[in-house]
Amino acid sequence: MTKQAGVTLAERKRQLVSDELSGAALRLLARKGFDAVTIDEIVAAAGVSKRTFFRYFASKEDVVIQFLAGMGAAMRAELAGRPADEPPSVALRHTIRLSIDACADHADQALRVVQLILGTPSLLARFLERQAQWRDELAAEMADRLELDPRADLYPQLAAGMALAAFGTVLQQWSDSDGAEDPADLTDRAFEIIAPALDAVA
Repeated sequence: MTKQAGVTLAERKRQLVSDELSGAALRLLARKGFDAVTIDEIVAAAGVSKRTFFRYFASKEDVVIQFLAGMGAAMRAELAGRPADEPPSVALRHTIRLSIDACADHADQALRVVQLILGTPSLLARFLERQAQWRDELAAEMADRLELDPRADLYPQLAAGMALAAFGTVLQQWSDSDGAEDPADLTDRAFEIIAPALDAVA
């Protein structure tokens, strides 16, 4: 019992330090731009050592990409939990809306992070790498839902790719509007366009 409490306390402390570092970094990066901020500035703002920074993150890019870290798993879990008889377009729209709504819940910070990612080539490359991983995970889930062979059938990868293309388009539009557009509304509009193709398999 004591050991478990100690592990829990250690994990909570680690999360607090990680959150403090992330918050300090994102505030600086959003204000000054990615290339203008040094790790020394980040650790000074967070009140920790550079050694502590590198215990949590390998680079400045990792600080920003952590913002996206849980999205893939959360989207796959959401898709897995959707009703089995739901049309693919509806299931995938709810799946993408999960991440969009998470951004909207922290709109100011999320918008700045999205703008930072889309406007910084190295971060955009990392984001696209993440999306490729998410596509494979969502495709595997779609194949299970529809009892398709993911190696022989084109549909699962295409469906996941279309859903994530909608996700990326919504983020770009939201970023370009500087937050004036409603990302949830943009998501619904995007899925109205791609729904006929997504549901053709049914």
